Amino acid sequence: MKILVLRFSSIGDIVLTTPVVRALAQQVAGAEVHYATKPAYRSLLEPNPYIAKVHCLTGSLGELVQALKAERFDYIIDLHNNLRTRLLKLRLGVPASSFDKLNWQKWLLVNFKIDKLPRVHIVQRYLETGAALGLKDDRQGLDYFIPAGQEVELTTLPAPFQRGYVAVAIGAQHATKRLPVEKLIELCAKLARPIVLLGGPEDESIGHVIEQAFGANVARATPAATIPDDPYRFPAKSADRQAPQTLIHNGCGRYSLHQSASLLRQAQFVVSHDTGLMHIAAAFGKEIFSVWGNTVPAFGMYPYRTDFRVLEVPGLPCRPCSKIGFEKCPQGHFKCMRDQALNLELPPTRDGR
Repeated sequence: MKILVLRFSSIGDIVLTTPVVRALAQQVAGAEVHYATKPAYRSLLEPNPYIAKVHCLTGSLGELVQALKAERFDYIIDLHNNLRTRLLKLRLGVPASSFDKLNWQKWLLVNFKIDKLPRVHIVQRYLETGAALGLKDDRQGLDYFIPAGQEVELTTLPAPFQRGYVAVAIGAQHATKRLPVEKLIELCAKLARPIVLLGGPEDESIGHVIEQAFGANVARATPAATIPDDPYRFPAKSADRQAPQTLIHNGCGRYSLHQSASLLRQAQFVVSHDTGLMHIAAAFGKEIFSVWGNTVPAFGMYPYRTDFRVLEVPGLPCRPCSKIGFEKCPQGHFKCMRDQALNLELPPTRDGR
């Protein structure tokens, strides 16, 4: 049975579809799974051993339709369900099922703070899209496959980081999903240990500001004095050693997506905004401190099947203000991030949904 999965963007959303891809390959007899996406995400999908072929929207939709018609698919699972994928399904003319985006429920929550959303993770709803094919949750979580040659050797990091570090993903697609730089500096100070900052080239300048804020520590640090044994003591205390210090390695813009994933995989734990790197960290079963601003976990996209703790400002009447995000706070005060207590003293809790 030849099956096409549709999801055109973005990094986090595509990672969240991997349980469906795995279930199709393992639970549907004779399944050959293909995936259609944008060219920017080809490298994210091609290492996945459950995907036979990746198709990319490199030209017009009509060109993609012609290429897909030649494959003669038996079934389509649409995990994007937008105008483009609806047109594609119509023109391919094969049986299909489509993901319910719960747009009206999200609209009610954003505009009237009426919460009618089901308490179900989006991965479970993705899996429900394949119910007609008999898909079941195998409870194995998310997948992320790092290609050969993309692993980052710890010996390439500065000496203090080779014994252990925390990964902090400072980026996010929209500004209202990111802590302001002064709060990121506060967060790093509370961590009081070696920190690898992760993000894209657009985050490199913010990473440099954070790096400069702790530059004096880097200059005088020694591994024995700065690396605590217990990654969950904030800060670690010991009568026979110097108090630990925050050390910064700015990896923003320096590593590919797969290399950043490698650094997430090798971290003691991860701090991240509601973004793609958070879901990649969840795929590796990392313990996550998940920072939420204008969006909320009720949308169903919190870390999946891993230990995590939500950092947010509860009770704000303006939150959530969007199901995606804005380039600036619509209210002007940005309390959802500026008022973050950044309480890192309690361990994450297990969520098995």
